[in-house]
Amino acid sequence: MKKTSIIIISIVAFIAIVAAIIIATTSNGEEPKDLKLQTTEEMQAMLDTIYSSEKVELPSLETVVVDKTDLEQVTTFTGLKSNENVEELVVSVPLMNAQAYSLAVVKVNDKANIEQMKQEMLDNIDMRRWICVSAEMLYITNYENIIFLVMSSEEWARPIYNEFKSFVGNDIGKELEKSETIEF
Repeated sequence: MKKTSIIIISIVAFIAIVAAIIIATTSNGEEPKDLKLQTTEEMQAMLDTIYSSEKVELPSLETVVVDKTDLEQVTTFTGLKSNENVEELVVSVPLMNAQAYSLAVVKVNDKANIEQMKQEMLDNIDMRRWICVSAEMLYITNYENIIFLVMSSEEWARPIYNEFKSFVGNDIGKELEKSETIEF
């Protein structure tokens, strides 16, 4: 009888510990949010949330949907040489173009090789595309079929990148980064 009681108490304690861990890892005991980033509206809403963080201080930005069939624009904002696997593209850039800041949210189709696309972006993006200024840091990762790219000074890029990771619950793919030496 004592062995049965000890086993039952052990099982109940184990279940209680597992339940406590599950509750602690979800947001304040709430169910994990059903995160959707499949439409340009959802991507723009995500950016609004990221930009409203107290940890983020940026110049005035314009967030726009880029025509995915415009290969020149796709290449400018992503470094991708093809728009074949791009379903949606939302970008944020400063209203004043003399500031090195660019953010791209790229929705890719199901047959895309996301890791290959991220590497192509890292290898080909022009971090010196502005006249007189250059991006210091480039960060790229993905959440499911969404690739997130931000490049700017470390002071602006890192908080935005961290806010994205937080927004998606750190459920991200491989992280890529590159720094650019700024020479004057």
